[in-house]
Amino acid sequence: MDNLYIVMPAYNEEANIKATLDAWYPVIEKHNKGESRLVVVNDGSKDNTFKLMQEYAETHPLFVPLTKPNGGHGSTVIFAYDYAIKHGADWVFQTDSDGQTNPDEFEAFWNEREKYDAIFGNRTVRGDGQSRAFVEKVVCRLVKHYFGVKVPDANAPFRLMRADKLKQYLYKLRPDYNLPNIMMTTYFVYYQNKVTFKPITFKPREKGTNSINIKKIVKIGMDALKDFRQLKKEL
Repeated sequence: MDNLYIVMPAYNEEANIKATLDAWYPVIEKHNKGESRLVVVNDGSKDNTFKLMQEYAETHPLFVPLTKPNGGHGSTVIFAYDYAIKHGADWVFQTDSDGQTNPDEFEAFWNEREKYDAIFGNRTVRGDGQSRAFVEKVVCRLVKHYFGVKVPDANAPFRLMRADKLKQYLYKLRPDYNLPNIMMTTYFVYYQNKVTFKPITFKPREKGTNSINIKKIVKIGMDALKDFRQLKKEL
């Protein structure tokens, strides 16, 4: 079966959410086999993000708007993965709702799905600034140091995964874990699944405000070091 769930977290994205849904809804329509869905999880936004999502769902039957109390990007991604797995997804594709990824690049991932257990994006063209590109390089070095896993991009929000494989690894993490995509990438490679990395573009944010700043990145990074040590012991 090829039931596809495209999942996204959203936090204070009222400036971007309509355009993002318009961009990705045709993708789920094209690949709908009856049970495919586009799912956006609102992470306790303080603006009109969820209201706009609800309005969109009224005329787009393959779109599922969900909401939860604010818990951060990582917990929202885990929530979305869990929802997709429990609702019968065969394939789970994750991206973000800020409009920085390109739906036109999805097809190349989908066309090669039978060859792999996971296809991860590699942000070879980045519009989100040098500081974030530097952070990603540091993350990849830490992953190699702690887990012996060499990857070009550990955290790209553009990833297609077999749901049964995702299920094997998702529940190793606590529900509020900050960096699930880094660990999903690590698990898939560490356990020698069939994995590839495909180049993708990453556009600058056009509207809205990025909720992650350098101060938050540093804090997340310090927490990640502790988590990496513990997760390494559990491998």
